[in-house]
Amino acid sequence: MVRVEESGATVAAGAASFEGVQARGVVERIDALQEGHRLAEGGFWVVVGAFEGRVEAWRMADVQWGKSRRDAAPRTWQGPDPASWRTSLSRDQYMAGVRRIRQDIRDGDVYQVNLCRVLSAPLPGGDRGPDAAALGHRLAQGNPARYGASVEIPPTADHPGMWVVSASPELYLSVDGATVESSPIKGTAAPGEDMLPKDEAENVMITDLVRNDISHVAEPGSVTVPEFLGVHDLPGLRHLQSTVRATLASDHDWTDRMWGALLSGTFPPGSVSGAPKAAALRIIAREETSARGPYCGAIGWIDADRRRAELAVGIRTFWWEADAGGTLRFGTGAGITWGSDAAAEWAETELKAKRLIALASAGTMTP
Repeated sequence: MVRVEESGATVAAGAASFEGVQARGVVERIDALQEGHRLAEGGFWVVVGAFEGRVEAWRMADVQWGKSRRDAAPRTWQGPDPASWRTSLSRDQYMAGVRRIRQDIRDGDVYQVNLCRVLSAPLPGGDRGPDAAALGHRLAQGNPARYGASVEIPPTADHPGMWVVSASPELYLSVDGATVESSPIKGTAAPGEDMLPKDEAENVMITDLVRNDISHVAEPGSVTVPEFLGVHDLPGLRHLQSTVRATLASDHDWTDRMWGALLSGTFPPGSVSGAPKAAALRIIAREETSARGPYCGAIGWIDADRRRAELAVGIRTFWWEADAGGTLRFGTGAGITWGSDAAAEWAETELKAKRLIALASAGTMTP
C-alpha cells in the first residue's frame, strides 16, 4: 500500500466516490458506533455499515466537490460469467420463508419483515480486489441513482479492507446543520404498473417506524412527513417513497453524542428490516442463510467541517470479498406483509436484481 506524509499524518491508499463528491487517502479508521464522537469533531469521513451491526468510518485526506460520477473517465470492467450467479435462497426456499413470515404476522409477532437473498458469482481480483470505480462508472451510466457510490479501501495487516459499489436510490440519513431527514422506500412495481394496497401498507408502517426512530434525537414536536407515498420512477422499476424530517435536539446538534445516538437509534434502516424492528431482525436471522454485509446497511459520508452528511440505505449494492479467489455479491429482497403473495414477492426480488446483475455481468466492457 502506498503511504505518504500529509499535514503530519500518515495517509494510506483508498478512494470513495459519491454523487457530487470524491475522496482519497485514508488517514484513519474507527468503529463509528464505539467512537461516534469523532464523527462530529472534524474531517470528512467515508462510512460503511454492515446490516449485522458493525459501522466503520474512514477519515479521508483529500476531498473534491462538484463532480458527477457519470462524468468520470471510462474504465474497463471485467464482470463475471452471467451463468455463474448463485442464490442463497432458491425460489422454493424463499416462498416457504414468505409463508412462515405470514404465519408470524397472523400470530401477532410482527407486522412486516424484509426477506432477502444474496446472489454471488466468482470474480478473481487478488488481495485488493477488482476496480470498484470501473463498476461504479458502469452503474452510473446504465442505472443512474441519486445515492450511487463506490468505496475501495485496500486491506491492511489488521483489517480486510472494504469494497462496495452501490446504485442506491434510497436515503437513510441526511444531515444539514440541525436538520435531519430519512426517505424510506417501500412498495415496488414494474414501470407503468400501479401500486397495490399492500405496497401502501408497507410504506405506512415503515414511515411510522422511521418517525419513531428519529424522534429520539429530535426536538420535541419537530418531526414532520413532507412527502408521503410519493411515486418515483427509476430505471427498470418504480417505488413508493416517503420523507421524514426533524430538527436535532440541542444536545444532539453536532455534539459528541450526535452520531452515536443517531446510528444506534436508527440502524439498521427500518425499510430493510421491518416492524417492529427487534422482532423483524429475529425473524430475518431465522430465515436468511447468508449475511447481508453492506447490503441493507449504510453507505455514505459525513463532513463534520461543513456539518453535513449523506448516508444511503445499501440497496442495489454489490460487494466483493477475497474468499476462494474472490466473490462478487449482490442482495435483493422484498417486504413481506399479511397481504403478500409468495410468488409475487419472489418476482419482485427478480425485478430488482435483473437490470443491475446484467450490467455487472456483461463481460469486458468500456462504457
